[in-house]
Amino acid sequence: MFSPISKCIGSLSSILFVALSIIAETKEVKSAQTPLNPEIKVGVVQRFGSVATDKLTLKATEGDRLTLKFKTPKGDDTLTVNSVKLEIGMQPLTEAQLDEKIIFSSHRSFESAEESANQWKAKGIEVEIAQPDRWQVWARRDVYNTPLLRRLLLENLKSQGYNAYLDTKVIKQKTQAFFVANGFRYNRNELEITAQNRVIEVITENKNNKESSMYGGSLQLQTNAYGTYTLVNKVPIETYLRGVVPFEIGASSPYASQEAQAILARTYALRNLRRFAIDNYEMCADVNCQVYKGIKETYPEPDRAISSTKGMVLTYQNELVDALYSAASGGVTASFEDVWQGAERPYLTAVIDAPNNLWNLSQNSLADETNFRKFMSLKQGFNEEGEKVFRWREFTTLGEMTQFLKRYLTKKQSPLVNSFTQIKKVDIVKRSRSGRVLNMKIETDRAVINIDKDEIRNAFDPPISTLFYLDPVYNPDRTLQGYTFIGGGFGHGVGMSQRGSYNLAKLGWERDRILQFYFPGAIIQPLTENIVFWREPQIPKK
Repeated sequence: MFSPISKCIGSLSSILFVALSIIAETKEVKSAQTPLNPEIKVGVVQRFGSVATDKLTLKATEGDRLTLKFKTPKGDDTLTVNSVKLEIGMQPLTEAQLDEKIIFSSHRSFESAEESANQWKAKGIEVEIAQPDRWQVWARRDVYNTPLLRRLLLENLKSQGYNAYLDTKVIKQKTQAFFVANGFRYNRNELEITAQNRVIEVITENKNNKESSMYGGSLQLQTNAYGTYTLVNKVPIETYLRGVVPFEIGASSPYASQEAQAILARTYALRNLRRFAIDNYEMCADVNCQVYKGIKETYPEPDRAISSTKGMVLTYQNELVDALYSAASGGVTASFEDVWQGAERPYLTAVIDAPNNLWNLSQNSLADETNFRKFMSLKQGFNEEGEKVFRWREFTTLGEMTQFLKRYLTKKQSPLVNSFTQIKKVDIVKRSRSGRVLNMKIETDRAVINIDKDEIRNAFDPPISTLFYLDPVYNPDRTLQGYTFIGGGFGHGVGMSQRGSYNLAKLGWERDRILQFYFPGAIIQPLTENIVFWREPQIPKK
C-alpha cells in the first residue's frame, strides 16, 4: 500500500450445542459433497485500528484452547492459549512514505460501483473496487504504481472531461497491530486463530462500548487496503446462515418466509464473494452485504428453516441470481435497473406486491405522475398493508435539504460542493415503470445538480426509499419553505419484500411460491459444482 517518497512510491450449554453441530456439519461435508457447504470469508471487524484505542479480546469456550499461528523471521510459529488480546499501536517510520491512488468515482452501493468499474474497463483502464467508507472505484494500484504513471493517467482523463482525482497522503507513522499472549507482546500483521471445537468468542472494545460475539469456524487478522486491519471469519456457509437469517427476516416471522430468506441469504452470499477482493476476503457483516451476527444468539425456527433448505439456491439459467431483498416494497417491487446502474436482470422486474391483481402495470405505468399518485393513494389489499413503512410522509425544509446535499457531495469529494449555497427548488424529472425516482433535478442559487437512482437516498433525508412524490410547502408569504416527501416502502425495493413475504406465508404460500412471485423465471435447485456463482460480463473495449 505504501511506497517511500525517495523511491516514488491492507450460556455454556448453548455454546457446546453450537460447537457439536459445527463439528458434525464439517464431518458431513468431508464425507459427502452434496449439498456443497463451502467456506466463506466474512470481514466481521472491518476497520480494526481506525481508532488507536481499538481492542479485541478473543477467547476459547470453556474446556477449549485457542491455537495462534503467525510468521516470525525464522519461520512459522504456534502458541496455545485460553485468550489473546489484539491491540493497536502507532509505529514511526524511518522514512516518510507516499500513499497515493486515483479515485474515479464514489457510490452508495457495490452494484453501481461495479457497473462504473466495468465502464472503465471498457476504456482499457485497469480498476479495483474499494470500500473505505462509501464504495469507490480506484485505478489499480499495482498497474499505476508510480507517481508518473498516475499523473499521466489523470491528466489524460481530465483532458477528456472526467472528474477523477488523486488522493495523496504522506505517511510518517503507520498503524501496527500487536497481540498479547502468555504475558508477551508480538507485533504481527497477520494472525490465524483456531479452536478445536471451532467456536471463538470475540469481545470488541472501543471508546463507547463493549460487545461480545461468538463465531463458528476460524478467525484471521489481516491487513486491508486502508492502512488498518480486518478480522476475518472463515466459516461454512450453513453455519454463517445461522447468524444471518434471524437478524434479517426476524426469528418470529412466519416459517415459510424464513425458509425463503434462508435460500436468498445463501444465494446472495455465494454470488457476492467478489465484493472485497481488494482486501482478500469476500463478504462483510453489515447492511452493505447482509447482517451477520455470528452464532452467540441462535433460534430454533430459523435453524430449522436453514436445515430444511440446506444447500438450496435460487438460479436463473444455471447461474445464481442477484438474490436481493429489502424490508418493504411499498406495494410494488423495483427492477434492478430502477435502482442501480447496470444490465437488467430478467428475474428482477416490477411486481405488484399483493396476492391479488390490484393494479395493471402494463396498462397503467407508474412512470406517469398521475398514475403514480393514484397508486400511492391505495392502502388496502397489499402484502404490506398495515405495516408502518408501507406508506410514510416526512417534511423537510430547503435549509435542511441543503445541509444534507452538501454533506453528501463532501463525502463523494465532488467539486459541486462549493458550487452553491442554497437549494431553491427540487423536481422529479423521471420515474421508472415501477414508480421509482430515476432522476431528481436540484436547482440552487448558482448551479443545477442532478441526482440519480439510489444515490437519492444518500443525498437527502428523507426519503427511506425512492418510491415517493413531492408536495411543496409554502411560507405565509408564498415563498417555498420545503417539501413533504410522500412515499412507500423501506430500502431499495428490488427482489423480495421481507414484510410482504410475511403476509404470503400467513396466507399459506410455501417458500417456492413466495420466491417465484418475487423472482419470476428463477428456480430453486440444490447447490452443485455445475452452478455458476457469478459470470463476469463480457466488456467490449471502446
